[in-house]
Amino acid sequence: MIPTDPQFLYMVLVLPTLFGLTLVGEGIYKVIHAEWHGLVSLIFGIIFIAVVIFAYIFFSTYLSTHV
Repeated sequence: MIPTDPQFLYMVLVLPTLFGLTLVGEGIYKVIHAEWHGLVSLIFGIIFIAVVIFAYIFFSTYLSTHV
């Protein structure tokens, strides 16, 4: 059974989202300053945020059907 307390939500969704936003911000900063390897950070940040969104949708549908 998946715990539904706020600490679980914070650890699984909020902290990874902040990490993904950090990667996106770093990538944008590097691309603006003509460091094209910043695209790697930007792409990984977007992928990371997409995985968090997928996890949120998965957990919300799973909890609504199994609780």
